[in-house]
Amino acid sequence: MTNIHVSSDVAFTPAVKAIQTRKGSRESYARVEERGGWRTEIDDGLAAFISEQTSFFLATATADGQPYIQHRGGPPGFIHVLDKTTLAFADFRGNQQYLTQGNLSENPKAYIFLLDYVHRRRIKIWGEARVIEDDPALVASLMPRGYKAKSDQAILFKVAAWDMNCPQHIPQKLDVADVAAVIGQRDERIAALEAEVAQLKQLLPAS
Repeated sequence: MTNIHVSSDVAFTPAVKAIQTRKGSRESYARVEERGGWRTEIDDGLAAFISEQTSFFLATATADGQPYIQHRGGPPGFIHVLDKTTLAFADFRGNQQYLTQGNLSENPKAYIFLLDYVHRRRIKIWGEARVIEDDPALVASLMPRGYKAKSDQAILFKVAAWDMNCPQHIPQKLDVADVAAVIGQRDERIAALEAEVAQLKQLLPAS
């Protein structure tokens, strides 16, 4: 994309800015641009957020602009931070349509959307991505230990800009594993209390 003066211009194109002006929000976003736009490096906070995620969406587009979004999932830590501007993950085998890889072969522009339903947080990351097919050592280093998945390639994502959205309109949802853990703790507590009640009953004098 040409005519990028600040990092947020990756999303705020002239067409977007024109609509912002017409609808009254341009002034507030202009103040963000005066401060340099969005962040362009992965800081400790973003790295910590990424390390907790088990799911994200990766958007790509064909050379003529047809968009495609693919879900990616894995255990916490399956998205790796290689340096201040690079993310990487093993490209797990799926249905072998290769839409994402095909798009990236002709258009490297990509976008990552991370959504934390529990804490109602979302992160948007713009950048470029490429598929690495000839580096088995890299792929092996990115594979989550003990995770039942296969991969023979990796995707590297170069960060251009990122921003955190407000929690507005994000429904709060809990993972099944988290709910099961809480219910398990509750059941253990109930069992302990029931055992304690039974012991106390035995100490009561017979009527």
